[in-house]
Amino acid sequence: MTEPHKATLQRSITLFQAFLVEQTDPDRFYTALAKDSVGQLSKYGPLRDQLVLDVGGGPGYFADAFSKAGARYVRLEPDAGDMASGVAGEDSAVGALRASGMELPIRTGSIDVCYSSNVLEHVPDPPRMLDEMVRVTRPGGLIYASFTPWLSPWGGHETAPWHYFGGHYAARRYERRNGKPPKNKYRHSLHPYSVGAALRWARTTEHATRLDALARYHPSWAQWILKVPAAREVLSWNLALVMRKN
Repeated sequence: MTEPHKATLQRSITLFQAFLVEQTDPDRFYTALAKDSVGQLSKYGPLRDQLVLDVGGGPGYFADAFSKAGARYVRLEPDAGDMASGVAGEDSAVGALRASGMELPIRTGSIDVCYSSNVLEHVPDPPRMLDEMVRVTRPGGLIYASFTPWLSPWGGHETAPWHYFGGHYAARRYERRNGKPPKNKYRHSLHPYSVGAALRWARTTEHATRLDALARYHPSWAQWILKVPAAREVLSWNLALVMRKN
């Protein structure tokens, strides 16, 4: 039997150590994150035999973790280049859709679990994407969406921490130092989104009820940070919303 997910300090340390090699060893980081995320999501409902749509699933790192949990997994990605497999020996084009997260080509109420990891900051209208995730989920189904807030230490992604001086400045500095523009282009494929704005959406949406809001990588005893408006933007690092469709 799989052990229940526990947000311990050791779990946070393990994820942080994997995060440090995200650029050089993405398999290690995303495999660890996928396993942890499926365990985290399993706290809110069963995944076995559930149809899971992964919005912005990228190269398919989460497919194995969801499949091991017994879920039927389909991922959606707007960029064909990002569908290149990150898992050796797997054909990542299988079970994949190419479309925008803000216009999901999915029938209303047809998905059991709509999941998205670290995608909201990459779309120009995060609330629209969240509304779409709710729309395609069946009544009683789960919605899980996480993202990196702009003011967190990694808010600028590869341009961090210089994004604190402005997104355009950080991008120009990155290009000067590396001889190429960053992959995540400010106001094009990387957009500021705040913890406060996401929590307001969760509080005001009429079609889903918030089950939880989590500083995703923090231990359980550090979740208080989300109650402190200014500090949470910097110190939460990553926010995860868990909703149930009404």
